[in-house]
Amino acid sequence: MTVMTRPVKWVLPVTLWYDDSMALPSWVPDDETKPAPMPLLVVQSFVNTWEGDSGTDLLADPASAGQWLRDAGLADAPEVEDADLAVVRGMREAIRTLLVHNAGGGAPDRATIEALGTLAQRCRLQPVVLADGGVDLRPADEPGASGLAKLLLIIRDAQRDGTWPRLKACRNPDCRWAYYDRSHAGRGAWCDMAVCGNRIKNRNLRSRRTGGVRATDAKVSG
Repeated sequence: MTVMTRPVKWVLPVTLWYDDSMALPSWVPDDETKPAPMPLLVVQSFVNTWEGDSGTDLLADPASAGQWLRDAGLADAPEVEDADLAVVRGMREAIRTLLVHNAGGGAPDRATIEALGTLAQRCRLQPVVLADGGVDLRPADEPGASGLAKLLLIIRDAQRDGTWPRLKACRNPDCRWAYYDRSHAGRGAWCDMAVCGNRIKNRNLRSRRTGGVRATDAKVSG
């Protein structure tokens, strides 16, 4: 998985649906097949900086993390301090927990909510007056916190416009890849039915067969 260097201008809010004929931004993982609309795509790609099958983590070290966050418009510094990097990775996994819930998993536990609340306390927002006279909130320029504030603002807007419930984490516990559910009923469960869906179905089938064999053995021995 490679990350190309290309400056990305931050714009909030943006409503944009991608189709197969449109190129995704360079900071989106190469194997993304179910992209969310912008700017929710930023949150999706942030969660997908970790990929379970290969163990690839674009936030594994200060240099690679700084490059990805900078390309995605979430940071300005070339590198991220180790302390800030731990906070960023913690936020990634906290958001992933919310996406597991969106996919039908259990509600986020208290620790996850408190962790996000602690991160929110680091963020400072500044009202701005737009060219058309509208008033918006933008992250204040605070080192290490403005990127986190941008992510939280995107989530807030997605929760208000109804797109948030469709951003989910794959139900395969070994995967948890974030995907945007475009199904008509919004009941998609897998990042890829042909891969993770079949894996879980086969795993459940083997479990049922094993359980059946054990039950038969118990009857015979009894």
